[in-house]
Amino acid sequence: MLVILLAAAGPDAAAMERIRIGPEGKSFVLAESGTAFRVWGVNYDHDSSADGGRLIEDYWVEEWETVQSDFREMKELGANVVRVHLQFGRFMSSADTPDAKALGQLRRLLTLAEKTGLYLDITGLGCYHKADTPPWYDTMDEPTRWAAQARFWSAVAQTCRDSHAVFCYDLMNEPILDGRTDQGWLAGELGGKHFVQRLTLDPGERTTIEIARAWVAQLTAAIRAVDREHLITVGDIPWAQIWPGAKPIFYAPEVSPMLDFVSIHLYPGKGAVDRALSALASYDIGKPLLIEETFPLSCSIEEMDDFLKRSKPRTAGTISFYWGRTIPEYAAEPKLESSHVGAWLKYFQQQAGAMKQP
Repeated sequence: MLVILLAAAGPDAAAMERIRIGPEGKSFVLAESGTAFRVWGVNYDHDSSADGGRLIEDYWVEEWETVQSDFREMKELGANVVRVHLQFGRFMSSADTPDAKALGQLRRLLTLAEKTGLYLDITGLGCYHKADTPPWYDTMDEPTRWAAQARFWSAVAQTCRDSHAVFCYDLMNEPILDGRTDQGWLAGELGGKHFVQRLTLDPGERTTIEIARAWVAQLTAAIRAVDREHLITVGDIPWAQIWPGAKPIFYAPEVSPMLDFVSIHLYPGKGAVDRALSALASYDIGKPLLIEETFPLSCSIEEMDDFLKRSKPRTAGTISFYWGRTIPEYAAEPKLESSHVGAWLKYFQQQAGAMKQP
């Protein structure tokens, strides 16, 4: 059955076009036809296993059939973009040497995406599982760490450059410059994972804008040396949601020209839809604005619906989450959390047609 379904997806996959910035500068379009492309996607960041969720790299070799099945299910939910998260330690054997086996598996994922007609938001440099972070990477100083990160991106871009299934490269998930130089490269743990990284432990006399600009310049240069086509972004935390009036760093005027579009991670709070919309507005800088992460984590689905519909005129799309289970599988579980996730996926599927329209 899976083979038949993938074969049926073949004609659409063969017609996949690269994604470009629209002529007015605030939307996405298909490169050849000029057709509007609005993102309605999912983060495929981990599964729902009992140990807190395996990353795709934990099972995409031995359990490739699971990945194939998951891609089919994401397609059936109405997604057109899948955000995948690649850990640095799984893709670099040393500071100078990419892992050939991991890159080979990434090529396999690109082929699957092409067959299913799903675009990939490829987010890199993850250190989500601390045990997967090489000791030599943790002991690097800033210049050698940034150089190793640039080599990671050069290898990934070299692998992906010819695939029309690549939507974008996201340089890092939620990089921060918080000044806590005595706490190491990784910020706090959430659900057994470290989603946030610091860019420097030695800022010196540099401003946060200067550090962000230098880091983005080094990594985008590494990508552009081998791939001048695919879009580049950075997944950012909108601090204005916490501190109203806070200004973006990675999307400041000194940094944003090197990035093709804006990506933010925004979770509306209960009774705080207006506050989330205000934070969103601070990132409206004349580029496509993508909500790269969102979920009704602390608000109701009704409030999330209000947020998405009111934010739509300002944004170029939304990416939520999929964790390897279907709507019926969640419905069969008695837990309140499962019921909530299942209800959200049902909403996501029902809204797919409308939300993918410009």
